[in-house]
Amino acid sequence: MKTLISADEVQAAVAQLAATIENEYRGKPLTIVGVLTGSLMLLADLVRHIDLPLKIGLIQASSYRGKATRAERLAINVSLTPDLTGRHVLLIDDIFDTGHTLAGLLEQLSHGNVASLKSAVLLWKEGRQEVEIVPDHHCFKIPDQFVVGYGLDYDDEYRNLPYVAVLEEKDCG
Repeated sequence: MKTLISADEVQAAVAQLAATIENEYRGKPLTIVGVLTGSLMLLADLVRHIDLPLKIGLIQASSYRGKATRAERLAINVSLTPDLTGRHVLLIDDIFDTGHTLAGLLEQLSHGNVASLKSAVLLWKEGRQEVEIVPDHHCFKIPDQFVVGYGLDYDDEYRNLPYVAVLEEKDCG
């Protein structure tokens, strides 16, 4: 695998994102909602840098791919998400690719009488968007390559890498 973003670069960007979030949400009731499973590394590191009272929630989203279903079909499980009524909500995800997942999740969370709703992603894959929305915050824009590490996976492996790498065909065996 070829390293695309080093562990040090990831940590510096997460710290910068945390500073931005602190400034934006100071004095506001904040809930950060992480998308399972890819956002777990970002969520954990991010909240450790934020010096504000906040709540943490999780939401599960999965796309059904294959011959019989379309990639846009999204299943969302909100059973791990706390009550968001009156709270400022920041949705955290690992990657913004086509945008269908982010759009579906923002739509779902907007029905909870939230004070505000924004999004942040670690990676923004350029040139793949199929929706009108964009994340409010991102750490890195990357080329259209398949990446793993820092929460992103291939067949549920490589999430534990502290850096982001381009997965090459020889690594998929």
